[in-house]
Amino acid sequence: MQQIINLSATALARAVCTRDISSTELVHACLKRIEEVNPKLNAVVELIGEKALAEAASADRALMRGEIRGPLHGIPVTIKDSLDTAGIVTTGGTKGRAGFIPEKDATVVQRLRAAGAIILGKTNTSELTLSYETDNLVYGRTNNPYDLSRSPGGSSGGAAAIVAAGGAALDIGSDYGGSLRYPAHCCGVTTIRPTSGRVPRTGHILPFGGVLDSFQQIGPIARYVKDLVLLLPLMAGPDYKDPAMVPMPLKDPEKVNPAGLRVAFHVHNGIAFPAPAIERAVRDAALFLEREGCILTEVRPDGIELSYDLMIRLLSADGGASIRRLLREAGTEEHGLPWLGLAEPVDAISRDLLMMEWSRFQSRMLHFFRDYDLILSPVNAHTAQPHGSFGAELEAFSYTMTYNLTGWPAAVVRAGTSPEGLPAGVQIIAHPWREDMALAAAGLIEKASGGFQRPVL
Repeated sequence: MQQIINLSATALARAVCTRDISSTELVHACLKRIEEVNPKLNAVVELIGEKALAEAASADRALMRGEIRGPLHGIPVTIKDSLDTAGIVTTGGTKGRAGFIPEKDATVVQRLRAAGAIILGKTNTSELTLSYETDNLVYGRTNNPYDLSRSPGGSSGGAAAIVAAGGAALDIGSDYGGSLRYPAHCCGVTTIRPTSGRVPRTGHILPFGGVLDSFQQIGPIARYVKDLVLLLPLMAGPDYKDPAMVPMPLKDPEKVNPAGLRVAFHVHNGIAFPAPAIERAVRDAALFLEREGCILTEVRPDGIELSYDLMIRLLSADGGASIRRLLREAGTEEHGLPWLGLAEPVDAISRDLLMMEWSRFQSRMLHFFRDYDLILSPVNAHTAQPHGSFGAELEAFSYTMTYNLTGWPAAVVRAGTSPEGLPAGVQIIAHPWREDMALAAAGLIEKASGGFQRPVL
């Protein structure tokens, strides 16, 4: 069982289709692993084991007939509880939806099912995905598989925790300010926040639309970079519902030649000083890329030090009106968002000036990026933090916030380990629509560093 659950999703998909293992065996193994670790983690909050086993048996019978339903035929996955799943309770971490069962799948869920994936259940999220700690009033707190006294990050913390623990090979999460990248960093797994406009958000608790529409993106979480390469094309492309989608083709990471790629790297963004383990991980990753022929320059983007203040002012400019609307629509009266009352609305003139400031920031960042192919940076100033310590130093999260402001694709892969044994990830940012470059670089770092390391649970 341990051997099966530690394989990549790519290897599992191949093994199922060649009938070296059955989908039923694989689903059984994942369910057993969830049974072992979930009491410690509280990562999987809705489990549909019997239905998953029935679908696995159907997938096995289809293979006997020579039918392959798609690249994920018979592969068990979990889904972040912020994404609608037909017939499965989907709370978005908010009490008003504690019993809500959607009639339709979110677009990305529908696409995974069409590719042959089997849903095992839902993974925990912070309320409305709006916190860097995965905790809510419906299901409670999720723990980090490397240290149960610490957070797996948020808001896709349940997803990252169960993938790291071997309960699922893949999960789908979302990122509004780092909610894919920070949990991947905390749990030693890999992810990519795609270019804004790449993957539809239809069916997500924090929907498309609004002034800050480009912040929110949906992306995959896995243990291995090659699984992101497998999954992203299955998720991407317009669904003719999300109006921000762009029909841009995805390029192949395997066709990226690292020799001569210009990489700007920095260990400090001028906002939050990184822990020594974080700096070491970034410098090691830079060395790995340099050995592959990349041209490394230690420099940080001009103006990046403005990103935290700008992001916070943009998020609070409506005084929390959009979040209160979502709570009303969910029927939530009691919520766990204490910061909501701190948001101060701005008048129309101030809002106009703020939007122009955002555009100038984007232009300044883009001007810097013209001379480079990639940017390498920390994911966060710290490794996984103790539970309940997220209000004191939000500046630490500015490393991810920057690229929600620009809309650029950003991958995360483990590149080191702290003295406490905690994973330390790095962030690789590429130009718009060049996910292939970010994933190619992530794969090189993964190979050199060893990448994912299984937690002892």
